[in-house]
Amino acid sequence: MASIEDFKKLEFKVAQIKEVTDHPNADRLYVLKVSLGVGPEGQSIDRQLVAGIRSSYPDKEKLIGRRVVIVANLDPAVIRGVESQGMVLAASDELGAAVLSPERDVALGSIVK
Repeated sequence: MASIEDFKKLEFKVAQIKEVTDHPNADRLYVLKVSLGVGPEGQSIDRQLVAGIRSSYPDKEKLIGRRVVIVANLDPAVIRGVESQGMVLAASDELGAAVLSPERDVALGSIVK
């Protein structure tokens, strides 16, 4: 069983999907470009994520612009040859995966707690 201290180690943030492309080496994966907003120097804070949501979202255009919750402080991982710099959160059941989104358009980079 995990403790509250274990949970606090993870950093959940709101991001917006800017681009969705098919993973070049996996039929069930997308490569997502997401924005966490603008940093203190005025630079865009972007991340690349690999997500196994392709079968649940065959029309990838419907994902663009959507705000989602990501785990922002994971070590980068190479998934089938493509670097992923975090993880998009999704729930799944017999109908497939559903990415988690805030109820309203909260500011990009907002911390989820």
